[in-house]
Amino acid sequence: MRRAVAPMTLALAAFVTAFVLGIVPPAQADDHKDCSTASLKGSFGFTSTGTLLALPPPLAGPFGEIGRQTFDGQGNTDATATLSANGNINRVTIQGTYVVNQDCTGSMTLLISPLGVTAHLDFVIDDDGAEVRAIATGPGTIETRVYRKQFQHGPK
Repeated sequence: MRRAVAPMTLALAAFVTAFVLGIVPPAQADDHKDCSTASLKGSFGFTSTGTLLALPPPLAGPFGEIGRQTFDGQGNTDATATLSANGNINRVTIQGTYVVNQDCTGSMTLLISPLGVTAHLDFVIDDDGAEVRAIATGPGTIETRVYRKQFQHGPK
């Protein structure tokens, strides 16, 4: 009787193993999604903080900004924002261009009016396109930005 139980146990273990392996999706070591300029599309709210060193007084100093920036998926962007440069409040509009690399990093160039300043930033798309993180790359500027997609599933 004992010998009959062992083969039955082995058969049951083999069946369960085959069943489990058949329904469990395979693990992927690199769940990488390729990006393109079309990957960055929609409206994002953003915050920006840093220090402006290259601007003349009274603007040189600590910097903070909030705004809304829209990316068209074709390499063009525009925004409106309110910024504080060393305590001086300015409401600005922004026009620019951007490029997204296959690894979901990219760069953008922004013209900020009415200040007449051009900003250059490098960025990475994060959180499956819901977030963008950026850093200014121009001389005399220490600035980081975080963008969050405003409407993941359309406006509420």
